[in-house]
Amino acid sequence: MYLAKVIGRVVATTKDVSLSGAKLLIVRRLDAQLCPEGWNEIAVDTVGAGDGETVIVTTGSAGRFAGTFDHSVVDASIVAIVDTVECQRGVEG
Repeated sequence: MYLAKVIGRVVATTKDVSLSGAKLLIVRRLDAQLCPEGWNEIAVDTVGAGDGETVIVTTGSAGRFAGTFDHSVVDASIVAIVDTVECQRGVEG
């Protein structure tokens, strides 16, 4: 799992049937200081996240177990909306 920021949304009218009804969001991985790093990824939203929110993303086979996607092509799922992050340098939120 990793922290990410929701930076956009993907609308795909034609898609694999296992993604029917799925809300697809673009997320950007965050580093330990909550700064963007790495690459963008498309994740299925299972918790009602919105643009600009910090979320927890799970990937791989664990991503399919979130929500009702256990038999789908999902590789990344948003499984939590983060309220605050506590680390050695203080509280972020």
